[in-house]
Parts: sequence; structure tokens; C-alpha cells
Amino acid sequence: MAKYSEKAQATVARAVRKMKKGTLKSGSGDVVKDPKQAIAIGISEAVKKGYKVPKKKAKKSATT
Repeated sequence: MAKYSEKAQATVARAVRKMKKGTLKSGSGDVVKDPKQAIAIGISEAVKKGYKVPKKKAKKSATT
């Protein structure tokens, strides 16, 4: 199973702390209130910094 690096985990934790404090903002400038969005922002920042982050899971397509 793939794991997040320590630095990636720290980046996500920092984003969540900022969200709880009320200072985390999204790309549009709105204050982030959803923990899932804060985690997504932290993961995105970790990827941009080049830290080890598992690949996205592929979505299952509906076959009819």
C-alpha cells in the first residue's frame, strides 16, 4: 500500500490547522470551512512541492 511521506503529512496537517484557525483560503479567495477541502488543498500543495503522494484512484466507469 502506498504511503504519504512525512513532509506530505506535515503539509496536510498545516492546511487543516489553518482551516481550523480560519485563515485557510481557497483559490477563489473564500475561507475554507470544509475539512475535506482543507485536506485536498494540503495534498495539492504537497504534490506541487514534489513530496511522495499516492496516485489518484481511477474512477470506475459504468458499462452498459
